[in-house]
Amino acid sequence: MVNQAFKNAMSITTTLTACVRFVKASPSRLGPFSLIDLSLFLALIIAAALGYKYSFLLLPRADLNLAPVAGCDLHTQACPVDMPGGGRIELSITPHPIRVLKPLQVNATMTGIAVNKLEIDFSGVDMDMGYNRQVLVSDGNGHYAGETMLPVCITGRMAWRLSLIIETDRQRIAVPFVFETPGR
Repeated sequence: MVNQAFKNAMSITTTLTACVRFVKASPSRLGPFSLIDLSLFLALIIAAALGYKYSFLLLPRADLNLAPVAGCDLHTQACPVDMPGGGRIELSITPHPIRVLKPLQVNATMTGIAVNKLEIDFSGVDMDMGYNRQVLVSDGNGHYAGETMLPVCITGRMAWRLSLIIETDRQRIAVPFVFETPGR
């Protein structure tokens, strides 16, 4: 594995060295479009590197990550969670059972917690499924609701982590729930 990574790195280095030698040796062969293409390519590489380095700003992390909620099946019931420091959350997803590519109604009831913003974030436990975050809307009485849909996984059965992200005046708390969906 390490040997293959070393070979790949050497191959990339050799290719870049050849490109630099070509540009240095024959600047007259490069027309104005070639220089523009090279500049755009380098700008794209720099933008991708900066995007990767600063991606954490787009997806802020929680200050407190709770352990996954155990002993509750979101496929069949609402799941209550007692919060550290007081307060309680109850999360439910309908219809039952939870399926991919079907509209899902997500409801959360908060008691004893002053919430500024409540989001749900679905992520694959074993596979990156991209950005899938939804803001839940408050009715003003501690009840939050939203509608979402899970993407399909080409491998069939999929293990999901739903993180309920609670933003208060003092901190962001992530409460994870783990469940599986069958293939289509």
